[in-house]
Amino acid sequence: MTRMMKAAIFAEPGRIVLDDKPVPDVGPLDALVRITTTTICGTDVHILKGEYPVARGLTIGHEPVGVIEKLGSAVVGYQEGQRVIAGAITPSGHSAACLCGCHSQDGAGTRHGFKALGGWRFGNTIDGAQAEYLLVPDAMTNLAPIPDALSDEQVLMCPDIMSTGFSGAESGQVKIGDTVAVFAQGPIGLCATAGARLMGATRIIVVDAVPARLAIARQMGADETVDFSRVDVVDEIMRLTDGRGVDVAIEALGRQATFEAALRVLRPGGTLSSLGVYSSDLTIPLDAFRAGLGDNKIVTTLCPGGKERMRRLMAVIAAERLDTRPLVTHRFKLDDIEVAYDLFAHQRDGVLKIAITP
Repeated sequence: MTRMMKAAIFAEPGRIVLDDKPVPDVGPLDALVRITTTTICGTDVHILKGEYPVARGLTIGHEPVGVIEKLGSAVVGYQEGQRVIAGAITPSGHSAACLCGCHSQDGAGTRHGFKALGGWRFGNTIDGAQAEYLLVPDAMTNLAPIPDALSDEQVLMCPDIMSTGFSGAESGQVKIGDTVAVFAQGPIGLCATAGARLMGATRIIVVDAVPARLAIARQMGADETVDFSRVDVVDEIMRLTDGRGVDVAIEALGRQATFEAALRVLRPGGTLSSLGVYSSDLTIPLDAFRAGLGDNKIVTTLCPGGKERMRRLMAVIAAERLDTRPLVTHRFKLDDIEVAYDLFAHQRDGVLKIAITP
């Protein structure tokens, strides 16, 4: 008899519903993980709204924390019953992209065209984590054991939000003594703020208009806050830096206005590190781009995945260099995930991240 499970399924634009699906079969290199905690991402809201296309009937979600239920016949080095996480990006380890050192883009390009967000499979091209069970492909590349001392909520940000935020600072090559501006202090922007501080930035200026988010940003390492509803952001950052501009600007929202402002506050030779997921074409103004002669860099990043990345992020948590638990503002059971989506999509009640437990 087929075992069934509860799962959050994309039904059509505007509707993600909880329904029954068969528990996945386990292939030789796979692992079946019983989900103990997961969460909703801003990218899931893009899917809900129809702004990012996925197949109808797909289970959504890409941030799994759980326990190994069953291992594939060829998987070694793990035990059933072991607590694990897997990254939102699940590289195979043997693709051309992986062998070129760009694991996050595993599967990005094919002869038949480009698939956005390359190595992102959970809740994109295969069933995801907002369910009672998740099938993890290439388990030996992607499963990272959770240290016994860490709780589910302590590691919940590692699969995506923490990895993405940190990568904004890493791709921007933040150095000791840098001044960094971070545009938007949602969960990813907050982790970018923390990442910039860990990499050695000595002055971090963050931009948002929600007082609670600006307060958490200071906990995460921000030195100065700019409320875009009260001042002209570009003028204010240039004033704060005595007209010099910032070494690195991290764009963590995915909108034309924040992208352009991030470009305008760069010092000559500075770097714009873009983390946003954009829903329409971007325009680069001639003056902000200095006609192409400013020695500036624009870099984009898809959060790194794989077990070594997850191990490193959990090491940061275990060493108490960062506490991401303040980002979890709400908790729901999987049975109430439709209510959770409504809350998160409309950004009510000061929501940052929601812990979902089956």
